[in-house]
Amino acid sequence: MKYDPQKHHRHSIRLKGYDYTQAGAYFVTIVTQDRLCLFGQLVNGEMQLNAAGQMVQSVWDEIPRFYPGVDIDACVVMPNHIHGIIVLVGAAPCGRPNSCGRPNPACDPDTGDRGQTVVGQAQGPTVIGQAQGPAPTRTLSLADVVHRFKTMTTKRYADGVKQSLWPPFHGRLWQRNYYEHIIRNEQSLNRIRQYILDNPARWSFDHENPAASTPEPEDAWAQ
Repeated sequence: MKYDPQKHHRHSIRLKGYDYTQAGAYFVTIVTQDRLCLFGQLVNGEMQLNAAGQMVQSVWDEIPRFYPGVDIDACVVMPNHIHGIIVLVGAAPCGRPNSCGRPNPACDPDTGDRGQTVVGQAQGPTVIGQAQGPAPTRTLSLADVVHRFKTMTTKRYADGVKQSLWPPFHGRLWQRNYYEHIIRNEQSLNRIRQYILDNPARWSFDHENPAASTPEPEDAWAQ
């Protein structure tokens, strides 16, 4: 089935006025641009990650290491998308891994974080005798975490294209938007965990599978 940007655009269900920095669990789906299958293939109902897919999985696994206050739960990397559960458990300092994979104390200019105070950064003249106290930190939102995941995977994928001849992507690696759902109770959490676990076996009917002749509904995880 031919990819149709209008038909297959993944719509967000962000709640107007909802504070996506508050503690909680969120189910997210991030899809490659044009639904290109870049991360491996399904073999007998099991996902076989290629080097690019292993990189995406690695970046996901690194999230709690680089962002205190952010945790992860179930996850699966599919040929052209990733399903996962991100858990915000508390405030995290503004910062991101740099290109070497180590935390960068500077705020990410691409997320609108300019002007935020960073611990250890010179703030201008200091008044003698005035208590400075710890510099404030900014709580990461769900959008911050997803953006930084996209940024790091895009950087590493681009390196793979140059160094290991990975298939190139056009313009951007990931679709601009992403899908998220607020997980409100244990029953919903367990249902979504099971959907993530079963996703490889459902690839033939996956909404994101360009070859699916009868794709399941976009919200099949909720059924």
